[in-house]
Amino acid sequence: MTNTATAGQTLRLACIDSEALPLFAKSPDGRARDGYEPEAARLVAERLGADIEWVMVPWEDMIPAVRRGDADAVWCGQGMTEERAALVDFTRPYAVFNETLIVRAGDTARSADELSGYRIGAIANSTNMKLAESFPGVDLVSFGASDDVFGDMIEATRSGKIDGFVDDDVVMIPLAAEDPDFVEAFTVATGNRWGIGVAPGNDALRAELDAALEAVVADGSLERVWKKWMPLLPFPLVKGE
Repeated sequence: MTNTATAGQTLRLACIDSEALPLFAKSPDGRARDGYEPEAARLVAERLGADIEWVMVPWEDMIPAVRRGDADAVWCGQGMTEERAALVDFTRPYAVFNETLIVRAGDTARSADELSGYRIGAIANSTNMKLAESFPGVDLVSFGASDDVFGDMIEATRSGKIDGFVDDDVVMIPLAAEDPDFVEAFTVATGNRWGIGVAPGNDALRAELDAALEAVVADGSLERVWKKWMPLLPFPLVKGE
């Protein structure tokens, strides 16, 4: 029998509603979601004996939604940066990813040193933007004031409004492989650890989430979900880390 404070309750998780497989697909009804992150969240919720309610808000409102109590946690591509850790308390990681720059097909740039004068997009205040800021001579373009920020960056690149954009390898490498309009310029092995962010001081919920994550790593169920959605990427987590 599940014995947690959240047992029988609803776990409200903040995320954007965007098409970004294999991480997550756009919800068909504003409630149901599929992809690696939603399926991993279901594994954890099952361990806690809790249901999930997705609180879908624009990217820049996810952490504020947790801080004001509109959601219990943010589970949505949150690299555990110092800036975010000052606003929410993170669990242990449920994923580790690198970062990729996508440009239009035919563009020959293959290193950061070849990007001077390029207009490069990334999500505002993200690890992707932090990486883009390190590219010499580029003109940075922030995205975020939309529910479908990933789609916005794709279309801005496709149309020529920007020359390329940075996001996590898990969504960018499939995009380059499947859409003839784009090509992978390069990938940087940043090893960003992604965690679940809870309101500062909510130590009880964070401890329960950590214990559940530890359990689904230890029993192999999280790895099975990872391999289902991301078979080309090695599972990066081991018990106790």
